[in-house]
Amino acid sequence: MAATGLVAIALLTPIAIQAQEQGLRADQRAVVEHWTQARRAAAIPRDLVLDAQGRAYLRRPDGSLEPYGTQRAAQLRGEPVPQARPPGAGGGGGGGGGGDGGSSDTTGPVIGDMLPADGTVIGTSQLFSAVVTDASGIKSVAFVITYPNGSTTQSFKPGFVGNDTWAITLQGFSDGNWSWHVVAKDKAGKGGNTTTSPSVGFTVASGGGGTGGGGDQVTTNAPWAAGGAVQSAAGRIYFEMPANPNRTRWNGYVCSGTTASDDTGGRSVIITAAHCVYDDANKAFARNVLFIPDQDGTSGSGTDLNCANDPYGCWVPSFGVVDANWTSRTFPDNIPWDYAYYVVPDEGAHSGTGTSSESLDGVVGSLPLSFVAPQVDDGVPGAESPDFTHALGYSYSDDPNFMFCAEDMTTEGAANWWLPSCDLSGGSSGGPWVQPMNLTSGAGPIISVNSWGYTTSPGMAGPFLDSTSAQCLLGWAVAADFAAIPATEGEAGLAVDPGDCP
Repeated sequence: MAATGLVAIALLTPIAIQAQEQGLRADQRAVVEHWTQARRAAAIPRDLVLDAQGRAYLRRPDGSLEPYGTQRAAQLRGEPVPQARPPGAGGGGGGGGGGDGGSSDTTGPVIGDMLPADGTVIGTSQLFSAVVTDASGIKSVAFVITYPNGSTTQSFKPGFVGNDTWAITLQGFSDGNWSWHVVAKDKAGKGGNTTTSPSVGFTVASGGGGTGGGGDQVTTNAPWAAGGAVQSAAGRIYFEMPANPNRTRWNGYVCSGTTASDDTGGRSVIITAAHCVYDDANKAFARNVLFIPDQDGTSGSGTDLNCANDPYGCWVPSFGVVDANWTSRTFPDNIPWDYAYYVVPDEGAHSGTGTSSESLDGVVGSLPLSFVAPQVDDGVPGAESPDFTHALGYSYSDDPNFMFCAEDMTTEGAANWWLPSCDLSGGSSGGPWVQPMNLTSGAGPIISVNSWGYTTSPGMAGPFLDSTSAQCLLGWAVAADFAAIPATEGEAGLAVDPGDCP
């Protein structure tokens, strides 16, 4: 892909949804018609991340971080929230604070921990970050990208994300050898002091080894070109969650999900992340949920929410199912339970492209869920390794591409699988982890879902599905009576108590 210019994560170009009312129930039709151009434009990825101290944020499309959960609540109450650096810590007040304005400081900022580091191979989208410190405080920071021709440069203003760290996600890279450096100015007197870091080289390989499925190498973020079962079963999820505990204002979000094998009739089940189903901060289930399978195959221009030009149209789930441990705690304290399901009825839930069946899984197929322990840390590198894992999802920045990362799987803490180089961008939350992946059929068992990452480094965490309530929740999803689910906004779901699981 030739790039005429890099951009920070960009808003997509939507058009108004055109609802094809093929037997839609009135409540389901209202969901399809809800997603107007304005609402689509306002929807953002529900992308939860942690900093090095374990503090939670919602990462917005421009790379800025919004405090989440308890941090957000403290901010609204006017209580102290984390600042640029902990009290008494050395280094600069990265957010621009501090500085005596005097002329005694003649030394520029210290720049370090630049990511991507020298020699890194990235895809078409990448998080760039650096730690910048100075006793006088930081006045400005710029990330300068040098193109493969060695003469063209483009400068970006990163956001401050805490702990003296500045970061921004950029997309639009083409294959080749690139480089970047940091220019930072402090708040010292007489105009401040400026430091320019050494240039750091990196390589862009957008094709994931040319296979579209990972080949024999680590793939950080690339378009999925192998097609198959996972592409038809996976899709983008649009939904709204409240902006306050009173549910008087709602915000639009996007995630990913996959139709899962459920061995039952009358309904289909979509597996995704719990943070795409239930708002643990404001304590409410999502509303106006819309699932669009294989949107990568749209005949339109990007994500336009025209259900008639997507391969399988749009589908409206009726309710969600989560573990009560997710609802009673707040991220990151509920990380082990970040898995959930949406349930789609066979009748009255489909809009758009015609189909001979009203069953979602009958139309798009499904992937099996695995509730046994997967392979991990087997010591054998590469795609032939039993623990080589593919994570997939719908990117917000690479619209409408279905993206993937792939590498050997390890662990992060006691409750998460971990893909250390994965750099899937916002919108991929809830997408499937497949191990092993059959690159011929594009099929394999789902062992986890995209859950969370860190603020300043690559890597994707996924919750355990084995030895957890995930299998029990599936049982509730396939057996629950549609009529018993509350219709009240914010209540359309089941929070299953672990005591109700065998």
